[in-house]
Amino acid sequence: MAAEFAEIQQKYAVEAQKRVKAEGLSQFQDLSQSKSDRLRHLVDDIWADHAALDAQPSPINPGDCPKFLIAGAGIGGIIAAVRLIQQGFTADQIRLVETAGGVGGTWYWNRYPGLHCDIESYIYLPLLEEMGFMPSHKYASGVDIRHYLQDVVKKYQLEDKILFRTQVKSYTWDDEARHWKVDLTTSRGPKGQEQVALSVNAEFVFMTAGLLAKPQIPKIGGVGIEGFKGDMFHTSLWNYDVTGGTSEEVFPELSKLAGKRVGVIGTGATAIQAVPCLAKYAKELHIFQRTPSSVFTRGQKPTDPKEWATSIASKPGWFDDRNRNFAQTMSQCLPEGERNLVDDEWTHQPAYRALTGDPEFATVAPEQAVEVIGKFLALDAPNAARVRQRVKDVVKDPATAEKLTPWYPAWCKRPTFSDMYLEAFNEPHVHLVDTDGKGLDSITADGVVANGKEYPLDVLVLSTGYVSPAHDGGDPAIRAGIKVYGRNGRDLSEKFATDGIATLYGVASNGFPNIFWLGVAQSCINPCHSYVLDTLARISAYMIAAGHAAVGDGSKTQRRVIVEVDAAAEQAWSMRILQGAARFATLSVCTPSYISAEMGPGNPAAGKSQEELMKAARRSPWSGGIAAFIDLWTKWRDEGKLEGVTPSVA
Repeated sequence: MAAEFAEIQQKYAVEAQKRVKAEGLSQFQDLSQSKSDRLRHLVDDIWADHAALDAQPSPINPGDCPKFLIAGAGIGGIIAAVRLIQQGFTADQIRLVETAGGVGGTWYWNRYPGLHCDIESYIYLPLLEEMGFMPSHKYASGVDIRHYLQDVVKKYQLEDKILFRTQVKSYTWDDEARHWKVDLTTSRGPKGQEQVALSVNAEFVFMTAGLLAKPQIPKIGGVGIEGFKGDMFHTSLWNYDVTGGTSEEVFPELSKLAGKRVGVIGTGATAIQAVPCLAKYAKELHIFQRTPSSVFTRGQKPTDPKEWATSIASKPGWFDDRNRNFAQTMSQCLPEGERNLVDDEWTHQPAYRALTGDPEFATVAPEQAVEVIGKFLALDAPNAARVRQRVKDVVKDPATAEKLTPWYPAWCKRPTFSDMYLEAFNEPHVHLVDTDGKGLDSITADGVVANGKEYPLDVLVLSTGYVSPAHDGGDPAIRAGIKVYGRNGRDLSEKFATDGIATLYGVASNGFPNIFWLGVAQSCINPCHSYVLDTLARISAYMIAAGHAAVGDGSKTQRRVIVEVDAAAEQAWSMRILQGAARFATLSVCTPSYISAEMGPGNPAAGKSQEELMKAARRSPWSGGIAAFIDLWTKWRDEGKLEGVTPSVA
């Protein structure tokens, strides 16, 4: 057994090394920043009804000063607004600004065929208990999620409080006025091509940009992707004019692909769902693979109304209880005797906590990192063997099965779940083109060149993912594309670059009053990211509400209130983050991916100064898992002292 285990670890290392590129993250380009007009327009908002949006009265006018301005109307922005309302503020005090033409964030943009959330809908859909809504299936479709979020906005009377097609450019703190100046650029006219500058104020501001919000493509030689003369689109903005079908169907009829040769670049979580749909309609389908995904069973099923009423949503607080149960199961700290409520493939990934944290390894000394990595590799071994065996069992051709077999630990790439993807490769017209980790050779006007062979194509589908969350170094301002200037004009990004990340609970920083954000650095990680967003939104809303209650007349309507994190508190929190950072050395054995910032296996400290290492460690999330993180902050809340936060009014 020991020899076999060592052999597998060697295989991991060899396969990972094949995929290492010196360019790192720069091997990709952000489509929105491309110099090619054709590529840049691949991320135009094709879903927006520009005429209808132009006809709507603007919820924000020059010189307005709402109490709250939230950048983003995806899940994070919506939850932030609702949690403020639940703390006693009103919808009339809130304005949201959204770059898209509608709400939903990633669920607004992504509408590819077969799209479902990979997390159980009973824990993923935010505010499910408050909405009194029963999802139709255990795993919700993208169509259902988009409509559900629209219903949340409607229920909380936020529909007319959102300025769409608008980007926040900067937040600038005015110490005398005790509010933020907000510079915006909003779009108008046909296709939203007319840009208008707008300046408003706000007492409190939020940044809620998502982790995976900027579609990217690899930089490929030849004529480049932009030189391909056939039809082409990125999966984040699926072009149904090319394929047939509509974005309102879960499994649309892609009738326009009849007789077409279709190529898909990428085999990540999106391709896992889209490929079976494409295979059903395309004449020939070529899937170009750099790294295979781990593909577990899905187990989709309709929601049983009786089970829902008697077992799932049977008592007040069920939603939080179920989320906590999932989090504890993922962190392997579910109390003895408690049942695994979600009980799906996610909850049978015992080593995924190497990425998300857990109480067992919450504090790890640097010299213990190698030992901890070994423990997680051993913990993952049976699970990894299981997913490799599944490929052999499902895929009939041994050579294809071998190429579809993943060789890396569970935490290195997000696992995927499908009962149709691997099966598609048994179809005679579906062809896997594995590049053995190298990626594509080049693009021609007529197709794709891989392993020295050209594959002629009529349609090219770019399932190439998003800019890695690692690109911003944990800085929420960079992620949101917003310049943030706090007290004395200090740039938030400059503070974090110079001093390292410093926050309290990952939501706010000293010197930047009345601004909150929902991110990962110094907060928490969970496979169910909506639970992370909700947790951070609750912390932020509580700090603001408690700050109002502690000063002046205690009302939610009083003006000129400031809520600011203390310097000592954020330094103390940063030290707690540092104490657990070494456990995330588990990423040092990973194959390159967006999670590992496209870095291969090796010593993450190599070539870095002590200062650089300390700054990198301060970007880490809480190491004890989200359940322990919630316990920590709720204890702080229940003490009622607002320790580390100073409210004031003038």
